[in-house]
Amino acid sequence: MGAGKTTLGIQVAERLGRRFIDLDHELERQLRTTLPQFFAERGEAEFRILETAAAADVLRDRKPAVVALGGGAIAAEPVRQALAEHAFSVLIEVEPDEAWERVRREGRDRPLARELADFRALHARRRPLYERAAQARARDVDGVVLAAGGVHVGTGSLELLGELIPGGRVALVADTHVAGIHGAAAQLALGGRLASIHELPPGEAAKRIAVCERLWRSLELERGETLVALGGGCTTDVAGFVSATYLRGIDWVAVPTSLVGQVDAALGGKTAIDLPEGKNLVGAFHWPARTVVDPGLLETLPARERAAGMAEVVKTGLLAGQPLWELPDAALVRSCAAFKTALCLRDPSDRGPRRALNLGHTFAHALEAAAGYEGLGHGEAVALGLLAATRLSVRHLGLDPAVPAQVEELLGPRPVAVDVEAAWRALRRDKKAEGGLPRLVLLEAPGKPVLDFEVPEAEVRAALGALVGG
Repeated sequence: MGAGKTTLGIQVAERLGRRFIDLDHELERQLRTTLPQFFAERGEAEFRILETAAAADVLRDRKPAVVALGGGAIAAEPVRQALAEHAFSVLIEVEPDEAWERVRREGRDRPLARELADFRALHARRRPLYERAAQARARDVDGVVLAAGGVHVGTGSLELLGELIPGGRVALVADTHVAGIHGAAAQLALGGRLASIHELPPGEAAKRIAVCERLWRSLELERGETLVALGGGCTTDVAGFVSATYLRGIDWVAVPTSLVGQVDAALGGKTAIDLPEGKNLVGAFHWPARTVVDPGLLETLPARERAAGMAEVVKTGLLAGQPLWELPDAALVRSCAAFKTALCLRDPSDRGPRRALNLGHTFAHALEAAAGYEGLGHGEAVALGLLAATRLSVRHLGLDPAVPAQVEELLGPRPVAVDVEAAWRALRRDKKAEGGLPRLVLLEAPGKPVLDFEVPEAEVRAALGALVGG
């Protein structure tokens, strides 16, 4: 009682695009009376019988939902069993005295919240049941979303890697650069569970079929064991793809070390490698068993890589309608990660609202392919792509012209020297193209993306050309 389950549940359900069920309210609807009145007339014992049956029915319903259980429902063994079999359970952490104050401020009649001493004693009796049933803990909406997506965000998390990764033996994959910076700390954290270490080339050079083949052939993991990807977005892309296909799929854990990886690339289960004809044309959806995000690792990030990562931060802020780029690192990473995780949980196969995350990326991927994946970083390409997308949004959707101006101010994108015809060919092969023509993500306003917007070919070519310099 007083933990805020209903308030948080409504917000989480909205973020995930799911229905919300408050078990207490559902019981009042079924009983056609208030719970205090039912308690007074028929007693707690009879209420618990009805509550147990209703909770079991709700939890066994296969239609996805966010459910707020009554504080005492957990006391019934059938409810605990249904939670274990059918639900992902999050314990909303709150101190009993804080919960008591909330209950008092509500002014609602709660039969089991009449005396503080009794309230504390009730909490103490229930707490062990909550802890045994909980698969995660959270205090706010972002915390619930991240927990549901298997994403752990916390400074110092790299040192806890062995505790955070489920299962037995692990193979560690990192690029040569990251291995030299963070490899020793990761190995120490994994301890005796570490079965093997594998190094990849840095950057997009890792995302090639020959690199995948070397990794496939060198792995000696069994099903039930785990591949751990330590590094930037390219490392998590290729390691995730290899784990999706090795032994027809093994578990993997993403440990992103770059800003791009922590706010975008390592989240949501998209894995891929490149072809000469285009970026990320071969891949699979393979959600990590856990994503471990340590914002403290950003302290070693070179200025250019941090600037590149800010392009994804700005993109996320534009989609969320919030200036997330103004937050300090730990809060910035957590907010961006929660925003993307919610969209990906809502649309795991990228066929609906998740496609908003492609804002600016149609142009970015085309430029990267035209550059041969050399000399042009992903973040730099995304910055250019955001500029093109927001300019087209001004023209076609009435977006405030201050938005592309803000993109220029925040990211400073500079035209890139690539073959514009090669970029155009790559753009036409983009995964989101239909009939050889791109379907763009544009913005009506910050926080209001428009998906699958068709822009005349001549305008798309002109927008692309404006990103190309000598």
